[in-house]
Amino acid sequence: MVTFDRLQQNIMDVIAEEQIKLGYRSEVIHLYYPLKSLNRLLAVDCGIAAMHQVLDNLKKAVRDKWGELEVSNEGERFCLTFAPQCAEYVHAHMAENEFLTRFIAAISRHDCAIEDIRNVFLDFSEEVTLEKIKGQDFDYLIYFTDGKPNDYRYCITFEGCHVIYHRFTREDFGDLYLEFAAK
Repeated sequence: MVTFDRLQQNIMDVIAEEQIKLGYRSEVIHLYYPLKSLNRLLAVDCGIAAMHQVLDNLKKAVRDKWGELEVSNEGERFCLTFAPQCAEYVHAHMAENEFLTRFIAAISRHDCAIEDIRNVFLDFSEEVTLEKIKGQDFDYLIYFTDGKPNDYRYCITFEGCHVIYHRFTREDFGDLYLEFAAK
């Protein structure tokens, strides 16, 4: 039996993150997932056709609270298109994510330094890992070592006076940067 809990939580996390960055709007949302990520989030091992069948069941499971869900793919890249009702649901039902709100506020400042980012993490846990990444697309990797309050990997890039970040699941980060896969 496939459980959708981890994928649903990831979807809600991404939408909540978008709403923190851009503000809340009742709008259609498109989220893209590689097949490999969907397989991990759903704890299955499906090919493209079988994943469509699994996601058909997700559509039924979330219809009442999120509205209609459309699924398409190009090769192994899936697009999940959510009705505005999903954005409304996330806005109404997810508790404010104080960590993410403070993190985004910190990186939005023009004078933000890596220590500022680290300090935001340390305000939420003493267990923080910060590593300089050499020869990669990112300057730093930072995350909560014990996975609390979240298990995402935050990849930080400093470009002039701007900070850019990308947030990955631990496993997706491992796929991108194999030398960190065990972290």
